[in-house]
Amino acid sequence: MTEVKQLIQQIHDAPPQSVVAVAGAGSQAVAWLLGVSGASRTLLEVLVPYGRLSMVEFLGHEPEQFVSSSTAKDMARAAYLKGMQLREDDSPIVGLACTATIATDRPKRGDHRCHIATWDDKQATVYDLTLDKGKRGRDEEEEVVSRLLLHALAESYGIEAGLLLGLTELEHTEISPMAHSNPIQRLLSGEIKTVQVDVRGGMTADDIEGIKVILPGSFNPVHHGHLDLAAVASKILGDEVVFELSVVNVDKPPLEEDEIRRRVKQFNGVGRVVLTRAETFRKKSELLPGASFVIGWDTAVRLVDPRYYGGKEESMLKALAEMWAMGSKFLVAGRQHDGGFKTLDDVQVHPGFQYLFQAVPESRFRSDISSTELRS
Repeated sequence: MTEVKQLIQQIHDAPPQSVVAVAGAGSQAVAWLLGVSGASRTLLEVLVPYGRLSMVEFLGHEPEQFVSSSTAKDMARAAYLKGMQLREDDSPIVGLACTATIATDRPKRGDHRCHIATWDDKQATVYDLTLDKGKRGRDEEEEVVSRLLLHALAESYGIEAGLLLGLTELEHTEISPMAHSNPIQRLLSGEIKTVQVDVRGGMTADDIEGIKVILPGSFNPVHHGHLDLAAVASKILGDEVVFELSVVNVDKPPLEEDEIRRRVKQFNGVGRVVLTRAETFRKKSELLPGASFVIGWDTAVRLVDPRYYGGKEESMLKALAEMWAMGSKFLVAGRQHDGGFKTLDDVQVHPGFQYLFQAVPESRFRSDISSTELRS
């Protein structure tokens, strides 16, 4: 087992971290990984969704077939998403999964086979192996599957495995790498939570570290009011303002990819944009704890109006308390409304929550233009 230990040591010394999910086989590989010093650098969590309900809960749906290539890929994706939640730094994440049916204490009609998958930020890779039924006992089949599982993990880490699997002449591993769709499609599908777009239009998934000030909007279109407000807010708060566009809306269908690209293109050479699926400020606060949000008077009014919380004042107060607990703040700019200029003083903030809000003085910013007027 020297070669196995040497490979595992290389895995533990590599930067990525993993969540591993195994069902049916592959548990020996987990034991091997845990048996070599440094496992805590590699493994964030190990899951064994063996029962039907456990697998359904893990995937978020019931698979058509529990032992299949597609289920292995779905498991690896779920493991990747769990890893993104659990990581404490910017380490690359790999989701690793195995679903298998191998020799047991009773005869099986079908093939003995395993399906292993890895999932990282660039691609998914599936390894399919049908075992030479009857040539090995359960322990021996478990070892073959576990060796293939380690091989897949090493390859996903960029390590040349070279691990002998001990296959017979009738056995062959089919390997299918599949590049992910573009970041916007991944965001729309719910696979990732954010897409950051830099000033040149380059996109990165789930990379929002260090963003402290957000100016949300639909930006249809962007106008000088948005840009002037961003400049003023940056001076008041002492940090870069990043624009945020949610691709989903409370009462409208999700934006189409072409429309998202059209709106994002307006910021080329202007500033950074973060695309999210956070249609409410409660969700934005959870996604960006400690951030300050730059909003207009009309948005502030909705933020403290029970009508936008199902008509329940307690729901509104609970949401404000949760946002407060997450360190959120709101910088409120005045807006023209009904022939007058409305400011934070015109917002009926519930006593005790005034701390959440700060006004932009009219002397520093006033813009009577809106995207709705420009579209008209």
